[in-house]
Amino acid sequence: MGRNDSDTDTIRRLAGLATPMALRVAVTLGLPDRLLGDGASVDELAVELNVASVALGLLLGHLETLGVVERSSTGYRTSAYGANLCADAGNNLTTLLRLDTAGGRAELAFVELAHSISTGQAAYPCRYGQDFWADLAEHPHLRESFDRQMTHRFREQIPWIVAGFDWSRFATIVDVGGGQGSLLAAILAAHPRPRGHLVDLEPTAAEARHLFSAHDLDERTQVTAGSFFDPLPAGADAYLLFDILHNWDDEHAHQILSRCVEAARPAGRVLVIEGVAGLRADSESDLAMLVIFGGRERRIHEFRALASSLGLVLDGVTGLTDQRCLLEFRFAADQ
Repeated sequence: MGRNDSDTDTIRRLAGLATPMALRVAVTLGLPDRLLGDGASVDELAVELNVASVALGLLLGHLETLGVVERSSTGYRTSAYGANLCADAGNNLTTLLRLDTAGGRAELAFVELAHSISTGQAAYPCRYGQDFWADLAEHPHLRESFDRQMTHRFREQIPWIVAGFDWSRFATIVDVGGGQGSLLAAILAAHPRPRGHLVDLEPTAAEARHLFSAHDLDERTQVTAGSFFDPLPAGADAYLLFDILHNWDDEHAHQILSRCVEAARPAGRVLVIEGVAGLRADSESDLAMLVIFGGRERRIHEFRALASSLGLVLDGVTGLTDQRCLLEFRFAADQ
């Protein structure tokens, strides 16, 4: 095979949809968990799952090619490699891949990527009839899976974020859109001086209350159920936006920042933690932000532009992890 033939074959494999969809359907059906141990026959599985036997056999045949399952005396069983797709594998893959979770459902919006490229807008509403956040509000199981996805996604990064910045400078920190409170709890546990105030929508806010109680932080924390598009608790020393702005287009990102500015005046700081294009972000994440939310991973000059229109100046950039930076903004008059 010549070099060009090899390149063509590689591109064909990269572009193919059969493998990613086979993996997602397999996880959605629970096949990796069901086929642990001795496994089962195709006909037996088809009856259990109420699916077409012949079609299921085709799916399992491709999963065998991928090494996810292997033949057994009873039919198919999950391989050691395929066990990575089990619900208890601890890697969050099932939450990301299942078609009935927020993450798995959202990534199917990539089939409408052409819409996003031609319009600059999210493809998610084009596929589902409403935006991602409206979907989560309407379907509690999607919101619950999204909260789990975010908690797991940040778990390994939180120690680096806590250690990589001097949080003790601030007596009060408002975590804007802080989810279930994992980061704020870790910051407060590491630094006895600051107090924390988390803002997020119910019922995510309720989960944060439980988490703070479990960490004996009730006396140092407050939780407000609300949106970051509404007025925020005023007068804190720092307003933290962790993986928030990249989920929104410039208009909405400006609105979120403006709420932080209103609350932080006259001398508070605005802290933005997320991937920064050209520093700590990748091209795949850029496209995902566009397709799902209509947002993007912004470059430093784009953050400066957003902030300057609100009277903020960039005071420093700190690389926290291989995926995220912290951008600290102060008011222009605050020297």
